[in-house]
Amino acid sequence: MSASSDPKQSSTPITLALVGPIPPPAGGMAMQTAQLLRLLTETGQIKVKLVAVNPPYRPNWVARIPVLRALCRVVPYLWQLHQTFKHSDVVHVMANSGWAWHLFAAPAIWLAAWHKVPVIVNYRGGLAADFLKKQQRWVLPSLRKATVIVTPSAFLQQVFAQYQLTCQIIPNIVDTSIFKGELKPSISTAPHLVVTRNLETIYDIATAIRAFAIINKQLPDSRLSIAGSGPELANLQQLVSQLQLTAKVRFCGKLDRQQMAQLYASADIMLNPSTADNMPNSLLEAMAASVLVVSTNVGGIPWMVDDGNDVLLVPPRAPEQMAAAALTLITQPELAGQLASNARAKVEQFQPAQVLPGWLRLYQKSEQANA
Repeated sequence: MSASSDPKQSSTPITLALVGPIPPPAGGMAMQTAQLLRLLTETGQIKVKLVAVNPPYRPNWVARIPVLRALCRVVPYLWQLHQTFKHSDVVHVMANSGWAWHLFAAPAIWLAAWHKVPVIVNYRGGLAADFLKKQQRWVLPSLRKATVIVTPSAFLQQVFAQYQLTCQIIPNIVDTSIFKGELKPSISTAPHLVVTRNLETIYDIATAIRAFAIINKQLPDSRLSIAGSGPELANLQQLVSQLQLTAKVRFCGKLDRQQMAQLYASADIMLNPSTADNMPNSLLEAMAASVLVVSTNVGGIPWMVDDGNDVLLVPPRAPEQMAAAALTLITQPELAGQLASNARAKVEQFQPAQVLPGWLRLYQKSEQANA
């Protein structure tokens, strides 16, 4: 994006402190942080100072000692925040639920307030409702110190509204330039299904495997690729063995973006069985590559896609319904073609050219209000 994208460009670049995780690992928030850092730097309008919440441990052996590793990460992190905020015009904190909020997001908010620097809290994650309900005594005071709260979806906006917190919506940026593909004739007889979520209980990969077992009984040449890593690997491998699908299911491990693009290019249908979610970029990347999507209807997913128009949505933990939806796409090529076309159009609204100007305006407004 060129510097002319924002009509209110200032002659002096705003100095932005961007606080968040970066890859590795390549989680959703880490990818958003890294992508935003790159895109903002390319505009020439923003001088970005990154404060990573997950730098490598020094020395490496510290990572093996739980309490020590926390101290070795948090203490330098707080010092870096202090030093960075002294010379920043605006602070942008990438935040989500759990211990990461207490260890990284909340301290950044309070330090920014102490330095009298406007702070934008960019909150994401499908577990926000439960987290706020259980931890509101500790979380709400920090959120109320924020100059602006930004969420990527109307789903999270409604969650925060229950606590009288006003949020602005700026969707995730999904740079889909490398994700390309097309519908394939082989879908009718030998469909390639993929799951591209981490192997964690929240994503319920077991439901996708059970759905695939139903599909494979009808279409013996079908296959399933699972891209991701996590603590559930052994349990999922055992389930695949129990269902006698070892020859049909491949665990790909963690893939980089280029490898993921290649996987989507070979795929026909994506299964997303998550039990909690907000705005998963994996769905949008699949849609950009003309991969048909069958997803659970949890969290913010019904807010970002349209059931029956660009994807098919099913209840969580319902392998029979997930399988039936996938078989509908396999047996109804006209419907599949229409959904794929609509999905590609839907993804356009999340491209950098559509989303980045909103961030530039917000930084400028925040900085000017604090001048």
